[in-house]
Amino acid sequence: MLHLPRRPRRNRRTAAIREMTQETTLSLSNLIFPMFVLEGSNVKSEVKSMPGIYRFSLDTLLEEIREVTDLGIQAICLFPNYPEEKKDKRGTESYREGTLYLNALNEIKNKFPDLTLMTDIAMDPYSSDGHDGYVENGEIVNDISVEILGKMALAQAKAGADILGPSDMMDGRVGYVRGLLDAEGYTNVSIMSYTAKYASAFYGPFRDALDSAPRFGDKKTYQMSPANAREALVEAQLDFDEGADFLMVKPAIPYLDIIKLLHDNFDIPVAAYNVSGEYAMIKAAAQNGWIEGERAMLESLMSIRRAGAKAILTYFAKEFALAQNG
Repeated sequence: MLHLPRRPRRNRRTAAIREMTQETTLSLSNLIFPMFVLEGSNVKSEVKSMPGIYRFSLDTLLEEIREVTDLGIQAICLFPNYPEEKKDKRGTESYREGTLYLNALNEIKNKFPDLTLMTDIAMDPYSSDGHDGYVENGEIVNDISVEILGKMALAQAKAGADILGPSDMMDGRVGYVRGLLDAEGYTNVSIMSYTAKYASAFYGPFRDALDSAPRFGDKKTYQMSPANAREALVEAQLDFDEGADFLMVKPAIPYLDIIKLLHDNFDIPVAAYNVSGEYAMIKAAAQNGWIEGERAMLESLMSIRRAGAKAILTYFAKEFALAQNG
């Protein structure tokens, strides 16, 4: 027999011991469920590249929210799908009184006052150019974009949002939005900044869901290069100094090192977006029988938590809730 003073397997011997010594926990309270709203009534349209994820008209969306809150989901992030005829260069539909998205936020908050309601702040769902900022002569113009995003943010706060999610990656937008919110008395509305949002290949299914792909070029002049890590510290310091309440990394699994980097360097919560492409890959592999879907889901979400994310936006939230309840 080997004489070993330390045998790590002793702490793995039974399920009870493994649970006792588990370092990282994952619960529904860590998850935010992204959801999609579109115009019409009695609509529930599956996103083909995201099995199990749907676009809802407001009436069916409210029914779905009732179901997911009954499962224990405490937070959602809502994204709008607008028809092309509602889009223009300045994304004016994003802050127009009576528009679909603002009405949906208001209805959700009235019917589910205890639900944490997060929004998206970017021009691409409303822009005829399909970019996250204002386009002039083929260039995304930062400061004009920030002014438009500010109007959008204030309108969403008035509609009842709890957390605003600037996903645009324009310089200075967190401080500008924080200033507007505070000046108008919305000091309790939080900002979850998309701090390190990478120019990633994993966003394709999401753009299918919103019909919001860029009409020209790409988003590399404002989203970060996948090669860069230290740049995330620069972005995070700026967002922290400008008043962000959360720092988000997007995507999640290819950027676990960035999640940990921000977690280790900033004393505010770090969030991560487990994006559409990450979801679609697991779903496709599971449907082909190549992996065990539920185990892969749990392992991937746990890895994001282990890296340091307190909040995870994930399309697996409902599936996780069903697994926990089942």
